[in-house]
Amino acid sequence: MSDIHDQVKDYYGKQLEKSDDLKTNACCTVVSYPKHIKEALAQIHDEVMSKYYGCGLTIPDNLKGTKVLDLGSGSGRDCYLVSKLTGEEGRVVGVDMTDEQLNVANRHIEYHAQKFGHTKSNVTFLKGNIDKLEELDLGQNTFDIIISNCVINLVKDKKKVIQDCYNLLNEGGEMYFSDVYASRRIPQKLVDDPVLYGECLSGALYWNDFEEIAKEVGFKDPRVVESALITVNNPELESKVEGYKFYSITYRLFKHEKLERGQEDYGLKIKYLGTIEESPEKFILDKDYTFEKNTPIPVDGNTARMIKYSRYNSHFAIEGSFCTHLGEFSNNKSNPKLNEQKSGGNSCC
Repeated sequence: MSDIHDQVKDYYGKQLEKSDDLKTNACCTVVSYPKHIKEALAQIHDEVMSKYYGCGLTIPDNLKGTKVLDLGSGSGRDCYLVSKLTGEEGRVVGVDMTDEQLNVANRHIEYHAQKFGHTKSNVTFLKGNIDKLEELDLGQNTFDIIISNCVINLVKDKKKVIQDCYNLLNEGGEMYFSDVYASRRIPQKLVDDPVLYGECLSGALYWNDFEEIAKEVGFKDPRVVESALITVNNPELESKVEGYKFYSITYRLFKHEKLERGQEDYGLKIKYLGTIEESPEKFILDKDYTFEKNTPIPVDGNTARMIKYSRYNSHFAIEGSFCTHLGEFSNNKSNPKLNEQKSGGNSCC
């Protein structure tokens, strides 16, 4: 197998000219966008949109004034989305290793600053490999949020990427990202297939392996936000991966030293105040927790900590304390079966 970096740069820089050139829908986003995302997308340059290769929506709520890092930023679509939502007081840094993609992203910096009404751009694009972030001197405990969209599967040392993300985040920060995951471990002969790898399939981690990696580096309680079964829709490639299922999964990983590896019961309740601009009636934390406005619900200790020690704190009221441990959280719905609904569709934007 040739060097993975060179292989991926060639695939995304030379072999693919636009999202329609993809041979599967693994690197396509097919979720339904909320209103504020649709409005922001309408302001993004057509060339940036045409070279977007993502598998999920990696834009969390409540971004105003935050500092955000996008790993594998490509043509800059998600960076520009975040630029609009953070406002001019926020800062966005995109990292990518493919010259052709970076050229597109950099070409439209001033265009988007003007579109968003910013006096100057709050976006910077850096050339680099996301498994060598130390070379970019980004600083430890620097970012409020790290996003990534269908890119980590393309690197060889995935654990190092996740570890570096943990180190780069502020305490209480979060990694909010989408990637492709497999129902079992991928054999080397499939990993060595350049098309399967470039299409975000054979580089995918087995999801249990990913969650163990996340916990080992410090993200003790990974949370699935949404998932969808990927349909390959390519007979030749389908035959190669027969017996494997692939999912697009969006995770959020919170960094906080007090998080526990399990969901424990302390008799806590949380009430959403309805004050996040993008989500006035309800706030979705993950697959298990949707908070309706002014409706207290029981939560496990980690969920309370995720809210209390993050940028979401002022938008919630937490009832109770951590003084008394009541055992395992009885309403625990962790490790649900992944959504078997097919992602369908062919749109990548």
